Amino acid sequence: MTAKSARKPARKRRKTRPRNWLGLGERLSVRIAARSLAVAFIATTIGYGLIVGNHLGDNGAIPRHLMARLAGEFGYAAKTVRITGLSHHTRQAVLQAINVEPGGSLIGFDPLNARRLLEDFDWVKSATVQLIYPNQLQVAVVERVPFAIWQRDGLYYVIDATGSAISSLNPLNFHNLLLVTGEGAQTSVKDLVNHLEVRPELLSRVKAAARVGNRRWNLYLANGTKVLLPEQNIDRALARLVDAERRYGLDAKDVGRIDLRIAGQITLVPIAPAAPEFKVSRR
Repeated sequence: MTAKSARKPARKRRKTRPRNWLGLGERLSVRIAARSLAVAFIATTIGYGLIVGNHLGDNGAIPRHLMARLAGEFGYAAKTVRITGLSHHTRQAVLQAINVEPGGSLIGFDPLNARRLLEDFDWVKSATVQLIYPNQLQVAVVERVPFAIWQRDGLYYVIDATGSAISSLNPLNFHNLLLVTGEGAQTSVKDLVNHLEVRPELLSRVKAAARVGNRRWNLYLANGTKVLLPEQNIDRALARLVDAERRYGLDAKDVGRIDLRIAGQITLVPIAPAAPEFKVSRR
């Protein structure tokens, strides 16, 4: 037997996985565990500091900035807050209403309760609130649209088409809206405007309207003329007014009052002449 044949057969080496695949699951588990321990350590440290430093309030509540820091470590901080639908109100008003601030904690945040909080405000018609896990918030608001200014007991309110007052809006910022007064004016103004919108040339000249006995309207035009409308058939009365103005130029004459309360008839009352001034000399 030769020396070559006496050699033992070489063992086959076992195939090993590439180094970058070795223990991938184990390494991920280690990373997750390490991160959890780090978060737990931070939470414990914060809690210990709150107790030792006497930073807790009388009710034991954690301050907002510390709660936000803790939520951020867990990934539950409000990283993105998107608010749509605002025209007359600010983003800050919405955030205050739902008690959220950018970067603040979303731990325990209830979208349904946030929606209810928003819809409790008289300027909000409807709202939707969505929490997109884990740190995004989307809020869609439908505001009540300013429709008229309602005067009552010497006070002025911006109202929507239903007559609901929007207390957060300043009436001085809406001087272009129709001013209405009288019992039931706030709930009846939408119907009046519907009649006037058919005649935009007249609507643009109506600056105020008074509800009389919650039955009919008196209109006050930009030139100072007062128009008395009937209880029924408002459209016919307005058509007679527009036709008479085109034919006889009533809007350019010194007419103080136009009475349309009697069907088929227009009664004009001229502006009373100003009383002459008398100067009394003293000796």
